[in-house]
Amino acid sequence: MSPLKIRALLPAAALALTLGAPAAATAASAPGVSVSSATSLTQSSAVLRGAVNPRDVQTSYVFQYGPTRAYGAQTAPVAVGKGTTTRSVSARVAGLAPATTYHFRLVATSGAGTSRTADRTFKTSRQPLGLALAATPNPVPFGGPTTVGGVLSGTDNAGKQVVLQQNAFPFTAGFANVGNPQLTSATGAFAFPILSLTATTQFRVRVAGRNVASPIVTALVAVTVGTRVDRTRVRRGRTVRFFGTVTPRRDGANIAVQKLRDGRWITIGGTIARSFQATRSRYSVRVRVPRGGSYRIFVGTNSGDISNNVGRTVRITSFR
Repeated sequence: MSPLKIRALLPAAALALTLGAPAAATAASAPGVSVSSATSLTQSSAVLRGAVNPRDVQTSYVFQYGPTRAYGAQTAPVAVGKGTTTRSVSARVAGLAPATTYHFRLVATSGAGTSRTADRTFKTSRQPLGLALAATPNPVPFGGPTTVGGVLSGTDNAGKQVVLQQNAFPFTAGFANVGNPQLTSATGAFAFPILSLTATTQFRVRVAGRNVASPIVTALVAVTVGTRVDRTRVRRGRTVRFFGTVTPRRDGANIAVQKLRDGRWITIGGTIARSFQATRSRYSVRVRVPRGGSYRIFVGTNSGDISNNVGRTVRITSFR
């Protein structure tokens, strides 16, 4: 029998098997990914770089990163579209710790699946050592205590030896070490107690063996003002005598009697400080009190080693 006659006798299904069915569509593949490096490294940021091939399926990617292989953080998803061309991708990560090793990898996802690169690492830059400094309290009452303290920041800031230096008014002698060196705490903190300060003084702190110094902090020493009055209750328009002492001795210092009015201190009378003792000057001044209120003494020294100050506030009551 001829081949044409045989084909005519075969059922349709058998004919299909004989001729062969159309080939099935090729299955889509998951994205291709590779990771190159971390660049633009700083103390707190980096740019992660890699490449993605979508393999003709809509694809997006993220970088996962963290201090361990568990990562714990990732960048926002970014779409790269479809196509068959390998494309360079990158993402900037911030908020990192200085001098720290981080793990990262590139992850690309499409409708055909998810692909991940092998784990890679990078290390952020060291943070240079830096010093912050302050004196508390400041100004300091004459002869009173203060504390010069601050924080050493930067990589490996714990357990570093720091030295306090001072330069007293008129600031011409230069800085000299004072007291014993200290070691910074686990957080870089330190504090130097100054038991008695008698002149305005500049302070700074240096890190031993390093070219690292703090900004200069000037601790002002203020005169102490003793204030007394001969009465706190007075008929309106009569006078009240203010008197007291100024320490250290500052003969000729300006003495102002001030009254609190509408939130501001207004000068209503004055005199100068006069000789009293080896260590103190004194003053005495009468002022008319039209009405009661809050009063104080302001002392202006016009001296670089000792700054101005005020005495205690005195409440005076007036009556008709």
